[in-house]
Amino acid sequence: MARSLIKSAKLEARPRRSAVSKAAQSAALVTPGIKTVHKLPEAAWQYQVDLWQRSILFLDILRERANNMLAHEQAGLPPLLDFDYETLLDARRFEHPANYALLRITGSGKHGLEDCLDASKSPVIVIDPRAGHGPGIGGFKQDSEVGMALHEGHAVYFVMFFPEPSPGQTLADVLHALRRFVEEVGRRHEGTPPVLYGNCQAGWAVMLLAADCEGLVGPVVLNGSPLSYWAGASDANPMRLAGGLTGGTWIAHYMADLGNGRFDGAWLAQNFENLNPANTLWDKNYKVFANIDGERERFLDFERWWTGFYFLSREEITATVQNLFIGNKLERGEMRIDECCSVDLKRVRNPIVIFASHGDNITPPHQALNWVPAVYPSTKALKAAGQRIVYLLNPHVGHLGIFVSASVARLEHRAILESLGDLGELKPGLYEMKISNPTNDPDCRKPQYSVVFEERKVEDIRFDYSSEEFEKVRKASEFNEKLYSTFVSPWVRAGANPISAEWLKWTHPMRTSRYLFSEKLNPWMAAVAAMAPWVSEYRERVSADNPLLVGERELSKQISTGLDAYRKRRDEATEEVFKRLYD
Repeated sequence: MARSLIKSAKLEARPRRSAVSKAAQSAALVTPGIKTVHKLPEAAWQYQVDLWQRSILFLDILRERANNMLAHEQAGLPPLLDFDYETLLDARRFEHPANYALLRITGSGKHGLEDCLDASKSPVIVIDPRAGHGPGIGGFKQDSEVGMALHEGHAVYFVMFFPEPSPGQTLADVLHALRRFVEEVGRRHEGTPPVLYGNCQAGWAVMLLAADCEGLVGPVVLNGSPLSYWAGASDANPMRLAGGLTGGTWIAHYMADLGNGRFDGAWLAQNFENLNPANTLWDKNYKVFANIDGERERFLDFERWWTGFYFLSREEITATVQNLFIGNKLERGEMRIDECCSVDLKRVRNPIVIFASHGDNITPPHQALNWVPAVYPSTKALKAAGQRIVYLLNPHVGHLGIFVSASVARLEHRAILESLGDLGELKPGLYEMKISNPTNDPDCRKPQYSVVFEERKVEDIRFDYSSEEFEKVRKASEFNEKLYSTFVSPWVRAGANPISAEWLKWTHPMRTSRYLFSEKLNPWMAAVAAMAPWVSEYRERVSADNPLLVGERELSKQISTGLDAYRKRRDEATEEVFKRLYD
């Protein structure tokens, strides 16, 4: 039926074009700045055909995304690495179990490890964040951190985690597992300290590890990693205010209780999406819709990772929120892992590379860098400690672009890896890493681009904020957490069970908004699946200067601008409410 409709549309298009009246033929749409003059009936017909075809193909993409999500879930949510690997250690079998495992990257497709390994270079351990999604963002395509490290000759190891936490899993259990992984990699490379590559939330785990493993690890690379949780500006990262507006840790504790001891990572992913409603509600989807013939694979590849939501244990999420996001205890040297272990970032003696971006609204430079002056109040104190800290700033890339952008991987991450040997030659102090790339080619090699380390002062990267307000948030959070733990939590736990937790999981908006487009759950999508191949075969693209298409794109810009204006007003209101509550 769809084939006949498309064929008839083609046949009917020609006679209509020739049969239109002379008056209609003379009626034309002339768009300023566009040389082509379009006849109204012809332009409208071409646009309608193109719009209908794009609509069918877009719905088919959403259908395939839903099926990919369900298939990934059915397969157990394995890591989405675009490389071959073998499992070396499974921390679920340790004395203090944790849902982590150490993988060794053995190659990429037809290319084995022996094709590129340089035994003189330090091994690299890439650790992905547990921030709602599964592991793999550091290596889910060839142009990635894993791919660049392999390309530069490093032996690469990857720390993955499983969808479900071990029962009662704590931060101490995770750190013990990571330490075992570091020891195993060092043993395999004759004691050569590995380079630790921490992405986003994995950055603080890497710093905890480096502070506790002096001599076992080499340089530490922090990519978009927040360590100064109170720092920021109202137009940079409003998420830092969320703890104060929700009353603190108790809300995460409550959600974990409802989940029968597990905290659903879909809530964290939803927080990320809420940060930018213009992108979430419109831009991301319209980019695919407007470029339907070239965006399919890119969109589906990314969504395979984005729609895989993992769980954290109740103990992990409450300790993380209370100690880091609300308590800011890591920066202040007050964080305790257990009764016997506290963390002081001054114990980190490894050279540190910080990669952040001004376009990052989740971990802006404020949160990536402000811990440095908090730990080392002056440049003199930093030099006296014998520490070397290097930071690299991208002017515009977003948070996820730090990890998934191919151009960033081929330039910034390659430059970091190629410059690791230079870090040991730097004198103690603070440096800004500058990359000069006159070719503007992200796939170039030295000496086509050059790297210099320009000395900076610690005082230059200090971002002032009102710590008194966040101190009040911390106290309020501790008070609310005690009230909830004592009087409410026991009742919520008594009512929670595996069935109710599973029901909450599958009714979460982050999941329902995806899987309801699958024909397995939505019979109407079967018609889309049947029509999409024929639409692709008989695809008729409208010309880029068609005035109706130009109008569509202009309308899209206005919708995006309106949503962004809403975001700005919302963030301003959030800031105002926060100040009225805690100033």
